[in-house]
Amino acid sequence: MTNDYRFEFRSYQRRFLRSLTTNHGKWDIREGIILRLTDESGKVGWGEIAPISWFGSETLEEALDFCRQLPEEITDEIILSIPDELPACQFGFESAWEWESELFSMPNAPCPMPHAQSFSALLPSGKAALNQWETLWQQGYRTFKWKIGVDAIADELKIFESLIHTLPAFTKLRLDANGGLSYEEANLWLRTCDNLKANPELPLEIEFIEQPLPVEQFQQMLELSTSYETAIALDESVATLGQLAACYQQGWRGIFVIKPGIAGSPSRLRKFCQQHQIDTVFSSVFETAIARLAALKLAAELSPNNRAIGFGIDHFFEQEETWFQTLWNDL
Repeated sequence: MTNDYRFEFRSYQRRFLRSLTTNHGKWDIREGIILRLTDESGKVGWGEIAPISWFGSETLEEALDFCRQLPEEITDEIILSIPDELPACQFGFESAWEWESELFSMPNAPCPMPHAQSFSALLPSGKAALNQWETLWQQGYRTFKWKIGVDAIADELKIFESLIHTLPAFTKLRLDANGGLSYEEANLWLRTCDNLKANPELPLEIEFIEQPLPVEQFQQMLELSTSYETAIALDESVATLGQLAACYQQGWRGIFVIKPGIAGSPSRLRKFCQQHQIDTVFSSVFETAIARLAALKLAAELSPNNRAIGFGIDHFFEQEETWFQTLWNDL
């Protein structure tokens, strides 16, 4: 039996408190789309489309075009036949559809968050990391991610040296290059981390280096993953479900960083992860609480190794309790 839903959407903009700097450049404003599906009995499902085009999803404009061309009444079939070229749309519509059918609570209700210890907190790139970890530690975070491949490697290695000697014992640290290292630099970072691992005096764990090389250098990352003790996680290489499946088929058995918001269909992602029992780290795309609820639900189901999830990003935005009502009522 086909269900019909009344479909409405609104676009939003949220400014970062300070620019987010990665190897891809500076990011100042998070833009996305909130969806609302209402079934014939009046039950409501919420979804969010939060694309990151430079990471492999569609652009915001493509997502808006898709939403604009849909009729006001849509069906299950329409939701489940969104093309793979629109992975953020697949996620947004399908999570709204799952939400409606499972009676989630209102999105402005507090998000049922795991304890901060099960989250990884993102540190700012460069020296700023040395000043910010402490505040986040006091909030309960014990796993941190630091962006590398942003400044000169000699400078970053110096800051890294300071960082590992100031972080408390039993902290886990992840290094994220966003594909920004050369092959030589990746070897240097991995060697440096291996040397630290071998030092019994250092009670801190370098958990992994994330996406050291660009996506097209998959074979070199595969080779590096067997040459060093320090683990490598793929991120940009596995942005969408199609890419994730392709890397698995080509032999990747290391860590997969999954950003549900741009990965594509949640039901197909669930099926793939369960079928292949892959080692996953779930991660944010700087979404609002709406997409986060759906993403955390997937993370809870599909994290067999209980690695900290990359959703410690609240400190990047102003906390606006009323943004959701304002967005919906003002338009």
